[in-house]
Amino acid sequence: MDFLVRFWGVRGSISVSGPEFSRYGGNTSCIEMRCGKHMLLFDAGSGLGLAGRAFRASGVTDFELFFTHCHYDHIIGLPAFKPIYDRSVKVRLWSGHLAGRMTTRQMVDEFMRPPWFPAKLDICKASIDCRDFVSGDVLRPREGVVVRTGSLNHPGGCIGYRVEWGGRIVAVITDTEHEPGKLDQAVLDLIEDADLVIYDCTYTEDEMEDRRGNGHSTWQQGVKLCEAAGARGLGLFHHDPTRTDDQLDEIEKLAKARFAGAFAARDGQTLKFPVSLHKKR
Repeated sequence: MDFLVRFWGVRGSISVSGPEFSRYGGNTSCIEMRCGKHMLLFDAGSGLGLAGRAFRASGVTDFELFFTHCHYDHIIGLPAFKPIYDRSVKVRLWSGHLAGRMTTRQMVDEFMRPPWFPAKLDICKASIDCRDFVSGDVLRPREGVVVRTGSLNHPGGCIGYRVEWGGRIVAVITDTEHEPGKLDQAVLDLIEDADLVIYDCTYTEDEMEDRRGNGHSTWQQGVKLCEAAGARGLGLFHHDPTRTDDQLDEIEKLAKARFAGAFAARDGQTLKFPVSLHKKR
C-alpha cells in the first residue's frame, strides 16, 4: 500500500503554454494525494480540470478538496472539474483562510456565479458539502487520515497543510513569503520530519529584493527550512509563469546540490511512499 502524491498543476499566478514550458507544464496549483482508498485534493487551479477527467475515467467518485486560499490561480479549475456535475459524486470542500470573514460556501458562491461564470453553484449535481475550519485546527476527514493546518504569510491569508497517514507525512506549503534571515516557526511545525515538503519556490533569493510583498518564497529558503525540520524531500512548486524548462532545470540542479531530496515538480509527476499502517513516528 502506498501514499501516492500526483501533481496536476505546478505553476503559480497564471497558467502558461508553449514549447518552452512543455516539460514542467503550465497548469496552476493542484495536488492529488491518495491515502489508500481516500482521495484528497489540494487547490483547484487549472490542473483540476485534467484531474477530473482522469478521475471520471477511473471511476473515482468521492473527494476531499482543500483550498490553501482563493486567489484566481488556486480556484480557476473548479468550474472545469467535471465530477461536480455528476449526481453519483460526493465532494467535500474545505477552507480556513477566511475564517470569521467568509465561509467556504460563500467563497465558492462568489466566484461560481454570473457575471464571473455563466451559472450558479446549484448547477452542480454532485453532493457538495462545504466545511470551515480555523488555522491551527486538526482535521480528520477520513479514517486514519490526519490533516494539520497552519497560517502562511500571504496577502489575504493562506493555509498550509500537513497530511499524516500510514506513518508518512506530506506537507503543502504554498503560498508564503519568508522574512530575510528567519525561519517561519509555523512552517517548521508543519514540515517537521516530513517525507515530502511541497514548497513555494516562485522566486530565487536574487529576485526577492524586487518581489517583497508578493507573498512568495524561494528554493533557497525551502532548503533551509527542510534542513532545520529534518524533512527528507523538497518539491519545488508554484513555479514563476515566466520560468522556462531550461531555467527550471538549472534551478533544480542548484537545489539538488544543496539538498539531495530536492526536485522541481512537474505536471503529471507521481511519487509513491510505501507505508506501514502500524508504523509510528
